Amino acid sequence: MFHIKSVITPSVKESFLLVVLIVITISVSLIQFGAVPHLPILFSILLLICYGLVKGIPYRKLESGLVQGAGAGMSAVFLFFFIGILISTWMMSGTIPTLIYAGFQLITPLFFFAIVFVVTSIVGLAIGSSLTTVATVGVAFVGMATVLDVSLAITAGAIVSGAFFGDKMSPVSDTTNLASSIVNVDLFTHIRNMGWTTIPAFILSFIVFAVLSPDVVLSDTEKIQAFQDGLLATGTIHWYALLPLVLLIVLTALKVPAMMNLAASSILAIALSYLHQTYNLTEVFGMLFGGYVSETGVTDVDTLLTRGGLQSMFFTIGLVLLSLSMGGLLFTLGIIQTLLGKIESLLKKVSSVIAAAAMTAIGINLLIGEQYLSILLTGQAFQGQFDKVGLAGKNLSRVMEDAGTVVNPLVPWSVCGIFITSMLGVSTLDYLPFAFFCLLCPILTVVFGITGKTLTYK
Repeated sequence: MFHIKSVITPSVKESFLLVVLIVITISVSLIQFGAVPHLPILFSILLLICYGLVKGIPYRKLESGLVQGAGAGMSAVFLFFFIGILISTWMMSGTIPTLIYAGFQLITPLFFFAIVFVVTSIVGLAIGSSLTTVATVGVAFVGMATVLDVSLAITAGAIVSGAFFGDKMSPVSDTTNLASSIVNVDLFTHIRNMGWTTIPAFILSFIVFAVLSPDVVLSDTEKIQAFQDGLLATGTIHWYALLPLVLLIVLTALKVPAMMNLAASSILAIALSYLHQTYNLTEVFGMLFGGYVSETGVTDVDTLLTRGGLQSMFFTIGLVLLSLSMGGLLFTLGIIQTLLGKIESLLKKVSSVIAAAAMTAIGINLLIGEQYLSILLTGQAFQGQFDKVGLAGKNLSRVMEDAGTVVNPLVPWSVCGIFITSMLGVSTLDYLPFAFFCLLCPILTVVFGITGKTLTYK
């Protein structure tokens, strides 16, 4: 985004006021009126255009900034198309249902909180959606916790931690793909690099959840059995259904580009689906576009498995393009450059740059409550600073996820916080102290920034 040249140099006061107006517009729209983020971002774009016109900038130059900003996300757009296809084909082949079924085999009354954390991590990793994981298996675990009379707050903390581990590390997660594409880092390079902070956070979280787990007896397994029966009813639970995942891992190790990797895994998944289900070409095309539709009759299972397809990506793609367009205008008008220039004297060290990026991602989550914007705006604002101190782009993409993706569910007025509370019936402030994974990731990313460990230089 820093290749976009500013056409004016606004004052610090004007730049600050415009940013505050944008933050207020988006925050009030999301929190007070429950609007989808697309609309307030579009209003913010209009505000920036009006500011530019008042400053005497030709409309064509402003339009050029919009186009250049949106153009920076085209690689992400095409990647999202293939993610939508991959999800639907992995449903057809049984890859995702088989992974979820395997996760439920781990459930035991011993170390209950730790097992909840692991199972939700597996499900989240398989489907790449934290909110879907929370709304389905998460709700089942809360029901089990109620029957066992164990802490609902710790159970919810384990669910949120596992769900967002999966969201953060899954190759089919839109936030993971967004973070890597925004700074032009290969998807699987980004995922491997996140392991430096994510794996320690996972292990520490697992240990704490294991220590906190009470000595209980699992007396009511009806909900879990209903999930397993529903998964078996799909007829897609087979050992060979894991082959598309194996191929994805192998091609990743061979450093095959992400788009080609996803395409190859999708083709294999379609072929394997014919071993247990005969689809005609019209049905295949329908699922590739509209997604897989589960019809087991078990509501929670059908909710979990009905997903994927090109169409499922349109919401995310629209938000990405609008946000990047707004970013393009912010750079064209010199607003980002002015604000960064004001604090540039403080960003001479690697540690200060990483800490500032992390605090920006956290701050956007707190002020606006939107996960995607915390990733997008942090990436746009700090890419140049990371270049100046010689850090590779994958360091920034890791910070964007460590302090952006996993922080959103910890904010009571955020999109994720509101959704999770409504689904689990546990307030955000109640489960916040026990969402250990989400708390550890931003801490570890700042600590590694200070110590210089795990960082990659150009």
